Amino acid sequence: MTKESLHPEEFPLIDSVDQEILKHRDVHFGGLFSIMLDYYRKEGRGIQPEFNLSRIEELAEIEDKMKLNLAGLFLQGNDAIQVAEARHAYKALKDIYEIKQSKSIYPQLIADLILTEDEAAEAEIEAIVKEKAGIVPSLIELLKSEKFHDPLFPGYGLTPQLAVICLEKIGDKRAIISLFETLGEGDFFSDEQVIKALHAIGEHARDFLLRVLAARPLTQDNEKAAIALIAFKDDESVAEYCFDLLQQPDIQADPCLPTYLVLASVGLKDNTKREAFKAMASDPKQPRLLREDMKVLMKSWDIDE
Repeated sequence: MTKESLHPEEFPLIDSVDQEILKHRDVHFGGLFSIMLDYYRKEGRGIQPEFNLSRIEELAEIEDKMKLNLAGLFLQGNDAIQVAEARHAYKALKDIYEIKQSKSIYPQLIADLILTEDEAAEAEIEAIVKEKAGIVPSLIELLKSEKFHDPLFPGYGLTPQLAVICLEKIGDKRAIISLFETLGEGDFFSDEQVIKALHAIGEHARDFLLRVLAARPLTQDNEKAAIALIAFKDDESVAEYCFDLLQQPDIQADPCLPTYLVLASVGLKDNTKREAFKAMASDPKQPRLLREDMKVLMKSWDIDE
């Protein structure tokens, strides 16, 4: 049977998820369903949750029955270009290992991090962290690279998270802006790791976040900064600054920002500030939900006392 002899009624419906399965097979598993199925049955590091194992098995059976490469039929145009680019990325990484007497070990360490099949990548992270400040620009470049956030490319889209862990352990202030820009780009757990990295950098990250928080006009960046500053909630200067901003009318009018500022104000120690906070929590002019959030926080003060 040839591609030209196929009729639509003879072929099972292929949807967008099926096309993604074919793309991943061709990039990560050498175009072979047998290798992909083995990987997914063993629940390898790069499995995609939206790919149903039974559907991969069905596509493999269809391809075997028809004696045709499904990718050749259904991956055209941009899909084919993406596959070619991702394959090229794999080749470029593997070529790094062929360079003899390289001037720098950094490219190979980064390649090790991208290509690892170890979920925690402890050995790869440890090797990178030993290089300290020198490898930070390479980690920032990896974090900012759009292609390595893409599950189709080497690393299955997981490598930026590993780069964040490396940056957290190194604690270099040069990573602050790139880390901040990453917030909101992934899921909750990714953001949690980024915030940990910012907290690990310390006062330089804290001061940057406070500047962003105070900037006008209010944008999503103010909200991101407030969320990140919750990690610094035990810093009294942060708590006082956030409470001062909480009292400003334009911030109170924002639908989300006040809640995050309340959470970042838990570290208030000064009695005068605490009394002002309690008065605000009792003020009927304040939104009900905000007052409830404030009262929940105040209970933690009662426990401390």
